[in-house]
Amino acid sequence: MSKLDQLASDFGFDDPLDLIEAYVCDGLMPAICMTRGCDYSTEMEPDQDQGWCECCGANTMKSAAILMGVI
Repeated sequence: MSKLDQLASDFGFDDPLDLIEAYVCDGLMPAICMTRGCDYSTEMEPDQDQGWCECCGANTMKSAAILMGVI
C-alpha cells in the first residue's frame, strides 16, 4: 500500500481523490510520515512537505496535497 493510499484509509476514504476533494478548501490537510516503517498521520498545512513527525521524531511529514501534486 502506498503512503497516499494509507493516508486516505487512515482518514476513512477508499480513494485519495475523495480525500483531497473533502479537504481542498480547508486550512488543514491530512499528512503522513514518509519514514519507512512509520505511518503516523495527522492534519497539517496543505503545503507541508517537511513537517515534524511526533512518532519517529523526523521532519518527514508530507500533506496529501503535496503527495498528489496539487501543490
